[in-house]
Amino acid sequence: MSDAPDPLRSLFQQAGQDGVRRARPAPVGNIAERGRRRHRRRLAVAVAGLCLAAGTGGAAALTLLSQAPAPVPPAVVPSPDPPVPLPQDRSPSPSPTDAPVPGRTSPPATTDGSTPPGTPTTSPPTPTRTTPGAA
Repeated sequence: MSDAPDPLRSLFQQAGQDGVRRARPAPVGNIAERGRRRHRRRLAVAVAGLCLAAGTGGAAALTLLSQAPAPVPPAVVPSPDPPVPLPQDRSPSPSPTDAPVPGRTSPPATTDGSTPPGTPTTSPPTPTRTTPGAA
C-alpha cells in the first residue's frame, strides 16, 4: 500500500471523530424504565407459564380421578340352575356312621337279620347326587 493520502479514508476518520464528540450516555431514567418494562414482561411470562402448567395438571388429575373404576366380578360364579329338590317318596339318607365305606367288605345278611361271622362280601358304593355348578 502506498503512503499516498486516500480521500475515502480521511472521510471515515472525520466521521468517527464527529461521532465520538456527539455521543453521550442515555439518561438514567430511560435506562431504568427499560429495565422495569423488561422485568414486568419476564414476570408476566413466568406467571402465564405457571398458570398454564397448573391448569393442565389440574385438568389431567380431574380427568383421571373422574373415571369410574372397572366393575369387579363376583367372587363366586353363580350356578345357572337352582338345586333340584329330592323326591318326597324317598327315605332319608342314612347317617354318616351307618353309611358303608366304599371298598370295605361286610358280611351278607341272613334271613333272620343276623350276619354270620367271617363271611366277607363287598357292597356297592352309595350313589351321591351332585348339582351342577356347586363346588
